Amino acid sequence: MLLAFTAPGAQAQETVLNLYSARHYQTDENLYTHFTQLTGIKINRIEGKEDELLERIKNESTNSPADVLLTVDAARLAAAHELGLFAPVKSKTLETRIPAYLRTDDWFSFSSRARVIVYNKATIKAGQVRNYADLANPALRNQVCIRSGSHPYNLSLMASIIAHEGEQKAEAWARGLVANFARAPKGGDTDQIKAVAAGECGVALANSYYVARLMRSDKADDKKTMAAVGIIWPNQTTSGTHINVSGGGMLKYAPHKEAAVKFLEYLASDEAQRYFAEGNNEWPVVASVKVRNPALDSLGTFKMDTLPVGSLAMYRAKAQVIFDRVGLR
Repeated sequence: MLLAFTAPGAQAQETVLNLYSARHYQTDENLYTHFTQLTGIKINRIEGKEDELLERIKNESTNSPADVLLTVDAARLAAAHELGLFAPVKSKTLETRIPAYLRTDDWFSFSSRARVIVYNKATIKAGQVRNYADLANPALRNQVCIRSGSHPYNLSLMASIIAHEGEQKAEAWARGLVANFARAPKGGDTDQIKAVAAGECGVALANSYYVARLMRSDKADDKKTMAAVGIIWPNQTTSGTHINVSGGGMLKYAPHKEAAVKFLEYLASDEAQRYFAEGNNEWPVVASVKVRNPALDSLGTFKMDTLPVGSLAMYRAKAQVIFDRVGLR
């Protein structure tokens, strides 16, 4: 972690980029190193939790040294937008390479992950659960595990359901989901997968890169876990499986705007896209990029939801209200 940032007044010298990142993946080091090799621009980085970084940027205001914010989940990127932290970026490279539904005027998705359903192969038949809606079916009473309703992964999924189905149907689904809980929400996505494997619950929601990470593990316990569970791509005959993203944007008071745009454009390059996929088990957002990741390959192809990420942002607050109302905390 590098803390010595170039002062905001040094705009003429575009030899540094000050990055605030909530991505805590060691594989991202390759991204930063290669960018510097290509451009000569040194990356100074501060890593932190998402909320802490947003608060820091807000408090620094016009004196902020930060040029770019990277984080995971559309809900968190939307929160930065709502705080007015991002600046609009005009870039033919970004507009050409990143599909319109995966970008907004001021932030861009650079990798994606799917919200899949994990089930216990000994107790649940794959045909029982085909869609997110099935998780609210009374037939799954006492069978569902999930992490906190306040977590952005679940907020983004709920936002997509609101966008597709409307608030009334979305709330009915949330109530049915809560009624089917095997236990109170707790833990992260890996904990949900392991709970399903252990028989603590029959089904759970998890992001695909957690699944792929366990599939690539050499640990005996992880191999045992993955042997016990199956994976379902939800909503294949309707809207498609919900996709969440990792992304970022240039900050409003960025002192090195030219370097910031270069960095964002670099993240959409073939090489950077492959780092995301091969290093952290995420899918590239640039469709033409070919990757080599045995775990992702073994998961197969699927129909993804192409709901614009801006819609996820639009319904994020309503998603939290509904979860609070039905007791999904």
